[in-house]
Amino acid sequence: MQILKHLFDNNKNWATKIKNADPDFFSKLANQQRPEYLWIGCADSRVPANEIVNMLPGEIFVHRNIANVVVHTDLNCLSVIQYAVDVLKVKHIIVCGHYDCGGITAALENSEHGLIDNWLRHIKDVYRFHQKEIDAQPDDKKKLDLLCELNVIEQVANVCHTTIVQNAWKSGQELAVHGWIYRVSDGILKDLNVCTTGIEGIPLIQRIA
Repeated sequence: MQILKHLFDNNKNWATKIKNADPDFFSKLANQQRPEYLWIGCADSRVPANEIVNMLPGEIFVHRNIANVVVHTDLNCLSVIQYAVDVLKVKHIIVCGHYDCGGITAALENSEHGLIDNWLRHIKDVYRFHQKEIDAQPDDKKKLDLLCELNVIEQVANVCHTTIVQNAWKSGQELAVHGWIYRVSDGILKDLNVCTTGIEGIPLIQRIA
């Protein structure tokens, strides 16, 4: 069986570099994690959460899936959100998409991709909600970029609509939900100016009693 020795060597070099900079780093990290941020991002290998925002291990709690989708029946994602909000008491949830997303591109196609087509239906719904605006774009690149942005905005709303986040707000917990997007070609984040900090920021129909 292949052991992938070069990855173990890379790990040792990385750990040595960290310990040289801060000899107590790993001992402190092992005792407790206290991140203020939950990052919900895409599984794309070019979008590593910690590195993008120049944070060390322990400073950001991360959940990633294809096209950074938040589905109300996805117990994996919901469990991450609940742990982050109820146990870690994060102050910020960041939904971060990225341009040229393969999942978004596939959702705009009529081709069959296999099992993932069921997941992509959620993105196709976002397209359906905004079809007129997306179809009005002058070319396919503009359409793709806009759907990437609109998908982030929709997922921010989905996070805010969870009972987890609403209950946190009702209890007076400080919590903000943000929508960002990342451009792989230049490494720069863009704030989509979507930020919800309380239950008054979501539609009445979505609020729990």
